[in-house]
Amino acid sequence: MTTWSKQELDKITVADDLHISPFREDGVTYGTPTWIWSVVVGDYLYVRAYNGQNSRWYNAALRQKAGRITAAGMTKEVTFKPVNDSMNDLIDNAYREKYNKSPYLSPMVSDRARSATVKVIPRD
Repeated sequence: MTTWSKQELDKITVADDLHISPFREDGVTYGTPTWIWSVVVGDYLYVRAYNGQNSRWYNAALRQKAGRITAAGMTKEVTFKPVNDSMNDLIDNAYREKYNKSPYLSPMVSDRARSATVKVIPRD
């Protein structure tokens, strides 16, 4: 498994422009880029679906397990792994810190969004 460099994570942390594109059903074509919030906890990048498990990009990410992201001037091939553990508390805290002034923060730390948390892992 590949990891993010500190420089990459630092850039993504301060940026607010992450677009996620899981593969379509053919496993080759990228889906339409969807702008989403992202946070970094430790050495890992996480995203959540505002609409929870009903989100199209979230379901595509779970089915295809791969795609790409663009953020902070970078384009990266990635894999997606669902998060269903105590990491969600730390991820909540990261969302609160990064997006503390947004009226959309509350839904992003709700049970609905927490249930649709994904770890984004760079691929070789």
